Amino acid sequence: MKTIKPTLLASLICVMLSWCFSSCGPGSSTTNGGNWVSKSAYNGVVRSEAVSFVINDTGYVGTGYDGNNRLADIWAYNPGSGAATDFWYQKADFGGSARNSAVAFEAAGKGFITTGYDGLNMLADTWAFDPSANTWVQKATFPGLARYDAVAFGLLDKGYVGTGFDGNYEKDFYQYDPIADAWTEINGYGGNKRTQAVAFVHNNLAYVATGVNNGTEESDFYSFNPSTSAWSLLRNTANVSTETYDDNYGSIDRNNAVAIVIGDSAYLTTGEQPGLTSTTWGYDFATDLWFTKTAYEGVARTGAVGLSVSQGGYVGLGRSSTSPYDDWRQFFPFEAYNAND
Repeated sequence: MKTIKPTLLASLICVMLSWCFSSCGPGSSTTNGGNWVSKSAYNGVVRSEAVSFVINDTGYVGTGYDGNNRLADIWAYNPGSGAATDFWYQKADFGGSARNSAVAFEAAGKGFITTGYDGLNMLADTWAFDPSANTWVQKATFPGLARYDAVAFGLLDKGYVGTGFDGNYEKDFYQYDPIADAWTEINGYGGNKRTQAVAFVHNNLAYVATGVNNGTEESDFYSFNPSTSAWSLLRNTANVSTETYDDNYGSIDRNNAVAIVIGDSAYLTTGEQPGLTSTTWGYDFATDLWFTKTAYEGVARTGAVGLSVSQGGYVGLGRSSTSPYDDWRQFFPFEAYNAND
């Protein structure tokens, strides 16, 4: 967004810098833009708008909508490679009503699912999953207005839920204490309301980005520190500054996408802009900069889910404009693209 016309030499320099940033930026290289590798397909039926959470490096994925029915089944994923890993196994069905567009988080060694939509009603009930007992127990009801398409994250044995759609777009946030089984409203960030955003966690900080409000893709981006209960405004995810770092920020903003964390970077992929997209962007936590990576190698989709575990990051499920999916892929951000895996 420059107003000064550069000389020819300056133009060439800008082109070279832009190429280097998009191809050689943090976490990237000219040859290793990342590779998506097909893994064991989800054992449940095809679906979109499911939830996911991780307990002790095991991923859990369930609920959602298969195009005809809301679902309540839950499946665990054992990640990795080799004969004893990369497989799914069924767990106890979710204790609440079948739903889609709910949220989930892990806190104090248990998984929690709350909010969502059952086909008739927006929901606010909250349920806890005990992986040792393989049971669901109902907990204190989410205190905000019943809603769907919110975001959630777990930090320091507390859960956090906010934003979403309850008949209006929202940006309120609530903290859940699993020991006291109690919710407390906390300060939300200072920016725009939104639904269908993404949230991710790194080094005991949470991040909330993207989403849509009144048909507009949102580009304000925030981090949350649970120790101070303070939100910080980060660089926008669109080309709005007069600096060069965001000149190629053309396709980050989206809704109903997935974010995973691998090492010291987050990766945002799939979703709607408003058309379906498979583009992938990386985010470097140290520099607060975004960079392009290899697009998701499955069909472009919306309403997918992701898992971040020590073995890496995984993305799958979701739907196109015509059908839902059950495929599952792992992202290797520093490997060269290979179309045959």
